[in-house]
Amino acid sequence: MLQNKLPDLPSLIQLRHDLHQHPEVSGQEKQTAERIVQHLQQYNPDQLLTGLGGTGVAAVFYGKNPEGPVVLFRAELDALPIAETTDLAYTSQQKGIGHQCGHDGHMTILTGLGSLLHQHKPASGKVILLYQPAEETGAGAWDVLQEEAFLALQPDYVFALHNLPGVPMHQVVVRQDVFAAASTGMVVELQGKSSHAAEPEKGLNPGQAMAKIVLNFNQIVQQKAQFQDLTLLTVIHARLGEVAFGTNPGFATVMATLRSYQPADLKKLKTLTQEDVARMAEKYGLSYKLHFAEEFPATVNHPEAVQLIQRAADHLNLEVREAEHPFRWSEDFGHFTQKYKGALFGLGSGKAQPQLHHSDYDFPDKLIPTGAVMFHRIAQEILSV
Repeated sequence: MLQNKLPDLPSLIQLRHDLHQHPEVSGQEKQTAERIVQHLQQYNPDQLLTGLGGTGVAAVFYGKNPEGPVVLFRAELDALPIAETTDLAYTSQQKGIGHQCGHDGHMTILTGLGSLLHQHKPASGKVILLYQPAEETGAGAWDVLQEEAFLALQPDYVFALHNLPGVPMHQVVVRQDVFAAASTGMVVELQGKSSHAAEPEKGLNPGQAMAKIVLNFNQIVQQKAQFQDLTLLTVIHARLGEVAFGTNPGFATVMATLRSYQPADLKKLKTLTQEDVARMAEKYGLSYKLHFAEEFPATVNHPEAVQLIQRAADHLNLEVREAEHPFRWSEDFGHFTQKYKGALFGLGSGKAQPQLHHSDYDFPDKLIPTGAVMFHRIAQEILSV
């Protein structure tokens, strides 16, 4: 049983419940980071860095011979702006904020790895436990990668996992090449001229242009032959002026999420939508501003890193399944796999488990030892020689 390899599992479960009760949204994870640092102290990491990318924490454990490969494992610090609807004893105490993605569990898994490294030093090299801020907004990984203190660690391999509701408990899900989709938010601001609603001819209402842009966006993404693989566009918000019956509005906003498996498809979709906005603005005599937000690159797995995950799972007698298609959701771990050899893999959290980002989701504690021992075994695969 994997839980037998993690003797302090009860205290780790308590840590997970504590993190669950006190969630913090992206970029505000100060107390979460402090809780992690406090728990890590008992494992005597050889280095402890804080404030990475804002609130990030990196704990470094040396092997018996510190010379050798450097392996990084990452978890996420942030929670979501979603109200929790559970009756758990440890339900969120922060109104409108909850760990509905399981980052509390991912942090605990990573801390469990710290416990295992404290008990069993690798033969060589170093292991980095990175607790990264702001994964949900796509900003955290990028910010960490701008830190000189982090770059000085120079990892040779990077790994992360994500729990997968709807997948059998403890099943390891791997994929060569693209594991999770690229995505970005697009914000279009149209500017016309307001006037009295009784004199619309004296103003310039951007309503028609806004409506055309929404329709055209949907038509662009429906022309699937122009893309290599799955490419999606979801209009998530549209606004025309203020709620004022006496006013002919002079501004409008359209917001959409662009998503694709292949980076080239996302680039093409961005180009096509920008060209359409420019055409509509010109046609209706409007000025406009356009920008992108929350940009996530595709998470592209390296074949050697995937092989290491498979070997570790086989050693632990865990079922392994190769995903036929990439996952549609995005992960900013893609910033790490763009720079370092690495991979993201999935860990089944149960067929009956509520889906990610649902208000009644709760990370299953029984997955903590599975994830921690998997991470430890991957490290051993690399650092045991």
